Amino acid sequence: MPLLRKILWMFLLALFITSWTSAYAAPAVVPEAKPVISLPKIASGQTVESRGNSRQSELSKVRWANHTEALTGAAMLRLVMDVSGPVEATGVVIASPTPRLVVTIKGTVPNKTVSNLTFDGKIVEKVSFDVSGQDTKVSFDLPIMVEDSDFKVFTLRNDPQANKPFRVVVDVNKPVPLPDFSFTAGLKNKVIAIDPGHGGSDPGAIGPSRYQEKTVTLAVSQNVRTLLEKAGARVIMTRQDDRDVYGPNATAVDELKARSTAANNRKADVFLSIHADAFSNPTVGGTSTYYYQKTRFDSMLASSLQTSLIQAGNLQDRRANPANFYVIKRTRMPAALVELAFISNPNEEKLLSSPEFQQKMSLGIVQGLERFFNQAAKLN
Repeated sequence: MPLLRKILWMFLLALFITSWTSAYAAPAVVPEAKPVISLPKIASGQTVESRGNSRQSELSKVRWANHTEALTGAAMLRLVMDVSGPVEATGVVIASPTPRLVVTIKGTVPNKTVSNLTFDGKIVEKVSFDVSGQDTKVSFDLPIMVEDSDFKVFTLRNDPQANKPFRVVVDVNKPVPLPDFSFTAGLKNKVIAIDPGHGGSDPGAIGPSRYQEKTVTLAVSQNVRTLLEKAGARVIMTRQDDRDVYGPNATAVDELKARSTAANNRKADVFLSIHADAFSNPTVGGTSTYYYQKTRFDSMLASSLQTSLIQAGNLQDRRANPANFYVIKRTRMPAALVELAFISNPNEEKLLSSPEFQQKMSLGIVQGLERFFNQAAKLN
C-alpha cells in the first residue's frame, strides 16, 4: 500500500504542474482573419456609391420634344433627362466664346448610352454632356443669346405608380426674333445711336486730377456726331449735354433703359455707348470694346471699332470682349460699348482731357463704324 500511495501522489503532482504551466504561458499567435469584400454589380438606373461615401446618381435616358403655343405661336424645346435619384440642377447663360446655356446636374454621371445631340439651330444647335468632378455639365449651344426668362431648369420626383423615375427638365424658349439686318457699305443714310456714358448726377469714374468720365464721353460723342453727319449718316444722341437721360434720382435700371429705348424706338442700325475705364491700380491702361452677341453682327461691330481705336490712339490693345452690360444687351440692333482709355491712369487721364486725343479717338470710332458696315455688307 505505501508504494501504491506514493505512485498515486506522484501522478497527481505531475498533473498539477502541467495545468499551471498551460494557464500562465503566452498564448499562441493566431493570424488576423481578413473580411472578404464582395463588390455588388451596378445595374443601369442604380445609385453608384463612390469613394469617400459620396453618392452619384446615374443620368440615363434623354428625350426631347418641340412645342408651339397655339395662341401665341411661341416655340419651345423641352429636354427631359432621367436620373436614378433626387438631384439638384441649375442653369446659366454664357456669352463667350459662343452663346450657351450650361446646366449643372449635381452628383450625377451619365451612363454609356447618353450621347451628344444635334438640332436644327432654330432654338438649340447642339446639346453635349460632359463630366466635371462629381457633376454632369449639359451644354446647349444657342444660335443667339437668350434672356434668363427664356429658359427654365427644374426637377421632378419619381412616380413609381406611373413607372416614372426622377427627372431633370430643361425648357428653352425660342427668343423673340430680331430684325433681319441687311447692311450696305459706307456710312451714308445709316441711323447710328451714340450714347455718351454717364452724365448729370452721375459723373462716372473720376481721375486722379479730378477729371470726370461724363465730360470726356460727351466731348467725344459730339465729335463723332459731327463726323458721322458729314459722312451722310443720321445720328441719335441719348444725351446732348450734361444731364441724366431718364431724369434726376432715377434708378440705375431706369437710366440705362432710357438709353437703350432711345435707340430701339428710333430703329437705329447700330448702337454705340462711349466710356472711359478705371481700375484700382493706376498703372493699368489701354483701350477695350465690349459686345453682347444677340445678333450675328455684334462681335463684328466690336472688333471693327477696337481695331480702328487702337490704330487711332496707339494705346494697349485690351481686345474686343463679350460682356453682359445692360445697354448692349437690351438694344435690338448690333451694339458695342467702348472704353477709350483708363481715366484712373494719370497719363491716360491727361490724354482723355486733351482735345487732340479726343479728336483722334472720335475719328477712330467713325472709321471703325465704316469698317463694320463694309464688312457686314459682304454677308448679304
